[in-house]
Amino acid sequence: MNAGAPLIVAEPPASLARRPRLVVDASVVAAAVFAESSLAEALAWMRGRLLVAPALIDCEIANAALGKVRRQKLPIAAAAAALEVFAGLELERHGIDATRVFALAARYELTAYDAAYLWLAERLEAPLATFDDRLGRAARAHFGGDGPR
Repeated sequence: MNAGAPLIVAEPPASLARRPRLVVDASVVAAAVFAESSLAEALAWMRGRLLVAPALIDCEIANAALGKVRRQKLPIAAAAAALEVFAGLELERHGIDATRVFALAARYELTAYDAAYLWLAERLEAPLATFDDRLGRAARAHFGGDGPR
């Protein structure tokens, strides 16, 4: 120790600072990767946050791409390119507690898939972003307002 030495405080660059978590469901991620009409709103919420989702999001986004191709809203090549964008997203994936997800799904009349996002938001004490009206209403009811902050 050097008595009388000046205090030195070293901080990591802003890029290394802890970013607030945001649980994003497939509707939000799909808006971003498929450049849907709600793209700007989705990106505004996603920017600067650590995105998290249940691991099932991979299947949901693949299924969304498949649905767009089958409904002829997107050519196969464009769907494949969107899936590459999705693969490049910094997205933290989590396993789920099936018992708790089941209970939430039954309580709020959700699919187990949607309830998984609600469960994860509760578990991580993080906000949940969704364009799905039913999931959004369930989240507000569950969290008693606008959700955790």
